[in-house]
Amino acid sequence: AAAEYGRKLGLLDRTVNSADKTKAEHDFSLRFPTPYLNVVQRNADAVGLDIAWAYGLIRQESRFIMDARSSVGASGLMQVMPETAKHIAKKIGLPGFRVSQMSDIDTNVLLGTAYLSMILTNLDSSVTLATAGYNAGPGNAQYWRKTFGEDDALFVELLTLSEPRAYVQQITINYYHYNRLYGA
Repeated sequence: AAAEYGRKLGLLDRTVNSADKTKAEHDFSLRFPTPYLNVVQRNADAVGLDIAWAYGLIRQESRFIMDARSSVGASGLMQVMPETAKHIAKKIGLPGFRVSQMSDIDTNVLLGTAYLSMILTNLDSSVTLATAGYNAGPGNAQYWRKTFGEDDALFVELLTLSEPRAYVQQITINYYHYNRLYGA
C-alpha cells in the first residue's frame, strides 16, 4: 500500500524502496517502474543501448529522483559527474553545455546514455565491465579486465572492491527484471 501510494504521489524512490521491502506480496511493476519512458527510450536507441540496462542503472543510481546529488558531486537520474558531463558534451557536440543543465532530464539522460555507450564500446561490448566502469571509472574497468580476464561472471567473483562488485551485481539484477517485465 505504501508503494502504491508513493507511485500515486510521484515519489518513485519511496515507491521502489517500499516495494522492495514486501515479503508476502510482490508487485514488480512497483519495484521496477519506467518513468520518463520516451526520454530514456529515445536516448538509449540513439546510442544503441538496451533500455533495460539504462533503466537498471538509473534505478540504482538515483531511484528516479531527477535532482539527486551524490556526496562526490554526481547529479541527476544517471548521476553523471560534472567533469564527465563536460567531456561527453564536448565529444557529442552539445553546444553551450553548462553543468547546471544536468538537472534537466533530457540533458542528463542524453549525456548519461552517451557516456555508457562510450564505455561499452571501449570495453569490447562487455555490459559487465561497462557497468563497473560507469561506477568506478573506465580506466579501473580496463585494469580489472587485464587482471581478472575476459569472463564476465568470473570478473564479478574476483572483483574484491565491495562497492563496484555490489554495484555490478545490483545492476545485473535490475537489468534482468526490466527485461523480464517489459520485454526490452
